[in-house]
Amino acid sequence: MANRHLARSVAMQTLYEWDFRGQPSAIVPALVEENLKEFAPHLKDDGFSLELVNGAIDNQKEIDELIQKYAPQWPLDQITLVDRNILRLGIFELKYSPNIPAKVAINEAIELAKTYGGQSSGRFVNGVLGAIYKNMVERGELKEIDKLPPAS
Repeated sequence: MANRHLARSVAMQTLYEWDFRGQPSAIVPALVEENLKEFAPHLKDDGFSLELVNGAIDNQKEIDELIQKYAPQWPLDQITLVDRNILRLGIFELKYSPNIPAKVAINEAIELAKTYGGQSSGRFVNGVLGAIYKNMVERGELKEIDKLPPAS
């Protein structure tokens, strides 16, 4: 498993645990450290997992509003913990992380959903993130990294 993908798995597991415990922000750094030791003891992620977790939490209000807007048939509290936190992570990377291309954010979130979610999680995550991305394109809200020509 590639380092960044493994770091995203640790971030998702941390967000899951944080959400399951009632969202106590004070324990986030300890959760990330504990999950890195348990699930990726040899990973040198240079703070990437913590950056993802903090970014998703810091932008949670806006992210959750986007989830509700783009998955209106699914109230936030009825989305499984795994899917909800994969979406939070994916939306953070898609909209707020300046160095992560949109297609990478979407693909990584889909892979996490296929690995950790239920049978239809990959399609659900793809549908929500794809709709958000389409809206970003239509509104001219792409990040600078997504405006660059593709590398050859």
